[in-house]
Amino acid sequence: MTATEDVRLARVALTWLAEPGTWAVHRLVDELGPVAALDLLLDGGAPDRALRSAVAVRSAGEDVRAVAEQALARTERLGARLVTPEDDEWPVRVAELRRLRLAGTNRKVDLETAPPLCLWARGAWPLAQAFDRSVAVVGARAATPYGTHVATELGYGLADRGWTVVSGGAFGIDSAAHRGALTAGGLTVAVLACGLDRPYPMGNTALFDRIAETGLLVSEWMPGAEPLRPRFLIRNRVIAAATLGTVLVEAAARSGATQTLNRAIGVLRPGMVVPGPVTSAMSVGAHELLREEPKARLVTGIAHVLEEVGRIGHDLAPPARAPERLRDRLDDEATQVLEALPRRKTLALESVATRAGVELRTAMRKLSMLEELGFVVRRDDGYALAPSGASRPA
Repeated sequence: MTATEDVRLARVALTWLAEPGTWAVHRLVDELGPVAALDLLLDGGAPDRALRSAVAVRSAGEDVRAVAEQALARTERLGARLVTPEDDEWPVRVAELRRLRLAGTNRKVDLETAPPLCLWARGAWPLAQAFDRSVAVVGARAATPYGTHVATELGYGLADRGWTVVSGGAFGIDSAAHRGALTAGGLTVAVLACGLDRPYPMGNTALFDRIAETGLLVSEWMPGAEPLRPRFLIRNRVIAAATLGTVLVEAAARSGATQTLNRAIGVLRPGMVVPGPVTSAMSVGAHELLREEPKARLVTGIAHVLEEVGRIGHDLAPPARAPERLRDRLDDEATQVLEALPRRKTLALESVATRAGVELRTAMRKLSMLEELGFVVRRDDGYALAPSGASRPA
C-alpha cells in the first residue's frame, strides 16, 4: 500500500504549515483526511486561533502546494524518500504517541506531541524493519570520557546482538552510540531535527554519511529545514515512541535527553538510566530521574538493557556476583574449623575442636579435608594455616 500523490503532497504541506506534533492538525487529518484537512486550513477554517495565525503567516505570499512539490522534488534529488502512514514501511509504533500526556507542564513542546504526519528517510533500510528491534541511546552533548565509553559499549553490544541503535546524531553520547553500532557492523538510525540535506551538527557530517550508507537518516522536516532549537525537543518524542526502550547515559540538570526518557515512559516503553559518578555535573539529571521517576530503571550494561527490552524469559541478565572462590564451597563446619585457626600459631586437634565448637571427630574430618584443599598444614604439634592461606585463601 502506498499513498496517492495528492495525499503525499497534502501531508508535506501540512507539516510545513504547522510544526510537527501539532494536535489540532493531527485531529483534522484523523477526521477529514490529509487533503481535506489542508483545504480547510487554507480556507481559514483552523479550529483554534493559534493554528489559524500560524497557517496565515506561513501561507502569506506562498503557494503552499508548490512548496510541497518543490520539497518532494528536492527529496528525490537527494536520493531520499518520503514515507507516510499509508506506506508499508511506516513505523506503526509512533502512533502510540496518541496516548502520551505529560503532567505538570504548560510548555508548547510538552503539549504538542502528536504522531508525525510523514517522515523523510535517507538510506536503504525500510523504516518499519529498522525500528522493529530498536533501542534509543541518548545523553549529554558535553559527555565525559566515562559517558562516551559507556555509550560506545552499549551501541556496540546492541548492534552486535542484532538490535538497531537509535539516537539523535548530536555530539557526545549520541555520536558514541552511533559509532559503537557502526564498529560492530550493525544498524543505526539518526533521527534529525532538520532537513536531511543539512544534518546538524556539521562536525558530524562524515558520521551522517556513514550512517546513511549502512543505516538510516530520518527527519520530520522537509529538505532545507533549519535545526532550530525547539525542533530538537519536538524530535525527541519520535525517538522515544519508535523504539522499544530508551537508555539515558549522562545528562546535566537541564537536559533534552531527560525529556526523551520521560516521553519513552509516557508511551509505556522501558526508560533506563545508567548511573554515573556523583561528583559529575553530567550525572545530575540522570540521578534525579532515578530518584523522581519510579518507572525509571537503573542499568549498568548491555545485559540489563536487553532484559528490559527483550523477550520475556529469553533475555534475562545474570545476577551480579563476585568471582567464586574455593572457600565459598566450604560447608559451615569446615568454615568454623578454618576460622578457629590463628594466623601465626599451631593448635592441637583438641584446641581446634574447642575453639570451633565442634566434636573432636568432626574437627579431625574437616581438618583432613582442609589440608587436602591447601588451606591448612599438619605439623608435629598440631595444625596451622598454610603459608598461602594466612589471609584466608580463595
